[in-house]
Amino acid sequence: MPDAATLTQQVPTVEGHGAPAPDALSLRLGEVLAAGPTAAARAAAAARLRAMGLPRPRDEYWRYTDPAPFNAASTTLLPLDTRVDSALFADVDRLRLTFVDGRFDPAESDDLALSGVEILPLSRAEAQPGHWVAEAYGRLEAASQRPVPRPFAALNTATATDGAVIRVTGVVTKPVQIVYRRSDPAADVVCHHVLRLDDGAELTLLENGLVGARGNVVIEADLAPGARLHHIAAHRAGHARVAVTHLFACVAEGAALKSFTLSLDGAHVRSEAMVEMAGDDAVAHVAGAVLGNGEGFHHDDTIFVTHGALNGESRQVFKKVLKNGATGVFQGKILVKPGAQKTDGYQISQALLLDEKSQFLAKPELEIYADDVRCSHGSTTGAIDETAMFYLRSRGVPQEQAIVLLVLSFLADALAEIEDEALRERVSDRLEQWLTAQAGTLG
Repeated sequence: MPDAATLTQQVPTVEGHGAPAPDALSLRLGEVLAAGPTAAARAAAAARLRAMGLPRPRDEYWRYTDPAPFNAASTTLLPLDTRVDSALFADVDRLRLTFVDGRFDPAESDDLALSGVEILPLSRAEAQPGHWVAEAYGRLEAASQRPVPRPFAALNTATATDGAVIRVTGVVTKPVQIVYRRSDPAADVVCHHVLRLDDGAELTLLENGLVGARGNVVIEADLAPGARLHHIAAHRAGHARVAVTHLFACVAEGAALKSFTLSLDGAHVRSEAMVEMAGDDAVAHVAGAVLGNGEGFHHDDTIFVTHGALNGESRQVFKKVLKNGATGVFQGKILVKPGAQKTDGYQISQALLLDEKSQFLAKPELEIYADDVRCSHGSTTGAIDETAMFYLRSRGVPQEQAIVLLVLSFLADALAEIEDEALRERVSDRLEQWLTAQAGTLG
């Protein structure tokens, strides 16, 4: 991968991109940190963003999702509530890092000492001269700006207020959980996490809670040979949130990334993942389950996996259940570079539409420059299977319960990508609870 300095001199320019009114872009950028170990990366990211501009609806990768809520200079209020963001994993033995309005809260976090891992808030790591975050911060984000620009990722690198800086040196025996909470109903949060996994290291990273009224989160994960990262993100139901998230990962020889995201309701959400398969025998699975109810719901998953080495295995598995005029989007690409022989790339996106007003927009892509590969993609949209419904109803299953069972069955392939059985069952139970509570509006 090219480094940030190289990319600063080769800023991507894309037809259709152009800066909006300078004052709007300046308001989004604010004041970029001018000192400290990440200052150079922040300045380079700001330069990239000024050159490419914020996205416009006609841009190729924004044609299905209106970027206006992300472009706006300010956000709308999102009322606070008293529910606990971390309830899903509350009784899991884990190490918890809590960020309130995007800033680390030590009082709500656990002791950061844990065998096999070194953890610091970004705000503290930046205060330590010579900390490794100086060379890692923004590097994968910058390298992933080609061939498709990621303006909000560049905005994040330039302006992030805090985040988690995690170096994994061994096999960590319990998960690390990042919890997001709010105290300000107008919180416009930019959070940036940097992960480095050494040779043979292994970590399970849990991520959940509500980032802000508007949230912009980046995770950069650099996996050394033989490392394994299990990532599970679960976003709360019942909030009209506006959020854009990014996962940038570089997977070295024999390393494995498994990432799963659960999203229940919301307003305007875009989730991007860019994975570079940089070493032979690398593995990357990116999956998601999305449930949306209502015309205000819009959820976009945009995934780009690049195979650049031998014997790589990638999986993209995305399932969306949509009701009452909800919209789901999937844009997924597998790029196989010359020489990346024996690549096994698989991509599936499916939507279950529970009414005629909802819609699913899909753009699956394969771009292959090697001749000894096995790559496939598929995308389907359909309604509840009437034969299966009749079978359940004829055996005395009430209609609402039958719908819950059929939806859970539809989502099973995405849930199967969670490797840890106990965590998989926990997420499945959460889904069943939500579906049961919503059952009256699903049928």
